[in-house]
Amino acid sequence: MSRIYYTKPSITELEIRYATDAAANGWGEKCYDYIYWFENLFKKHLDVKYAIATSSCTGALHMGLAAIGIKPGDEVILGDINWIASAAPVTYLGAKPVFVDVLPDTWCIGPEKAEAAITPKTKAIIAVHLYGNLCDMDALLDIGHRYGIPIIEDPAEAIGSIYHGKRAGSMGIFGTFSFHGTKTITTGEGGMFVTNDDAIYEKVLIFSNHGRSRGQTKQFWPDIVGFKYKMSNIQAAIGCAQMERIDDLIAAKRRIFAYYSKHFSNLPLKMNPEPVGTTNGYWMPTIVVDEEVPFNRENLLAAFKADNIDGRVFFWPLSMLSMFEAKPENSVSYGLYERAINLPTYHDLSEMEMGRVILKVKDLF
Repeated sequence: MSRIYYTKPSITELEIRYATDAAANGWGEKCYDYIYWFENLFKKHLDVKYAIATSSCTGALHMGLAAIGIKPGDEVILGDINWIASAAPVTYLGAKPVFVDVLPDTWCIGPEKAEAAITPKTKAIIAVHLYGNLCDMDALLDIGHRYGIPIIEDPAEAIGSIYHGKRAGSMGIFGTFSFHGTKTITTGEGGMFVTNDDAIYEKVLIFSNHGRSRGQTKQFWPDIVGFKYKMSNIQAAIGCAQMERIDDLIAAKRRIFAYYSKHFSNLPLKMNPEPVGTTNGYWMPTIVVDEEVPFNRENLLAAFKADNIDGRVFFWPLSMLSMFEAKPENSVSYGLYERAINLPTYHDLSEMEMGRVILKVKDLF
């Protein structure tokens, strides 16, 4: 039986052609050509003022947090159900990530919980759009306005998601994207920092180039100690091709989700929501089994493996990890991960292959 991966990139002749051109010709004075093109394509797609290509979403978030002045002793609030990459950059700057419970329908940060966690040390709230699901940005931006706290977006998993006419990543003080090989569009590794704020853009631009400012005329003269989170020209070339295909790549995610959703409509489970006025990019179709129904995640993973299907577990609550303070009071977060699993999704996934996945899920009930 052919293997069904939990996800994989869609690489065509276009990506190969651009990457080959970058490898053959993208050096010397042309070493930034694809990077600038990729940034321009991305900011046009997102309808934002500025975009800076980076080596990872984690690096983009690190620089953004540094640009808004996060420092030792500060607190940054985020939802407990997340990948550690959303929290790690907070610790790089000596600040403390404060994990609050998530909403039971979107699995994203609960605005009321976030507001209740605000202290005089709170310097930012990170809104992570988990698995393509959208945070309640109206509520979060209102909290940010009332308390004078910047709202940061982490839409690493939310390319294709739209919140009342605005694309995920375009609403906060800045946003950070991932182009890891598992993402809807990929550059292998890589990320993007986006913002509409002139001052933050200038700071991150300096940070991203070893602290060298645009106006500095001395060669190899950094003005501050910066970072090295730059994307390569070859990676950006792949990204340019992916951006030319982005509508098709997003449409494939939505096609796959719709097929799963149709066949699971009568089962006691919930999937990624799409509230009125929003569009979900459905990066990772996810099932969460109803609480009253017996469900063993390991049994489903074993059934997948027996049929050569890759399974992917739902994120653990970050506060369960040994390096952070336990927060069992985050009852939604602590109740979700054992009842949930991500389903295979990639551009070329066929209905026949999805049928194998669906059969294994239905067998469990």
